[in-house]
Amino acid sequence: MAAAAVRYLRSAGAPTAAGPVEALPRPDLRAVGDDERASVDQSEFRRVLGNFASGVTVVTAPDAGATDHEAPAGPAGFACQSFASLSLDPPLVCFMVGRTSTTWPRIARAGVFCVNVLGAHQGELCRGFAVSGADKFAGVAYDAAPVSGSPRLAGAAAWIDCTIHAVHTGGDHLIVVGRVDALGTGDDDAAPLLFHKGRFL
Repeated sequence: MAAAAVRYLRSAGAPTAAGPVEALPRPDLRAVGDDERASVDQSEFRRVLGNFASGVTVVTAPDAGATDHEAPAGPAGFACQSFASLSLDPPLVCFMVGRTSTTWPRIARAGVFCVNVLGAHQGELCRGFAVSGADKFAGVAYDAAPVSGSPRLAGAAAWIDCTIHAVHTGGDHLIVVGRVDALGTGDDDAAPLLFHKGRFL
């Protein structure tokens, strides 16, 4: 599956500053088979894991054009809770995205992305990027991140400008690793937007 994700990136012509994205030699990654699924109820899984408070981000990418089966071209973005720092040397971050996401193919084709860490005052902005099929950038103030050109949302607590480094499979999600090219903060005193038990804090 990891090789399939890399083939997708290559077929989409995703540009990267360091050349094509390569599959890592280990581990041997694949999707979980039906006979391997744990007997854990999905609603219970969601309820228990909801006790872990997470920060909230919006992952954005510049316009990479549209294919025949996609919405009109424009920048891409989606609300994302599953973001984390991964490595200090080299500087890497990661986010997880559902394999059925309609935004992910546009980010993959761009080959770059910007993680916008939202502040406590940006709950409505987050909700706007959580919907599917709408013009998520309508009325949203942003400028271009310095390396990738991805939308850098006004008022964000921090931003991390990245190039796609690797893509791994993780069940019904993809694990996207980004190499950090530039980063910065907004208002250092701004409180973060947190999500806990299905609501913003």
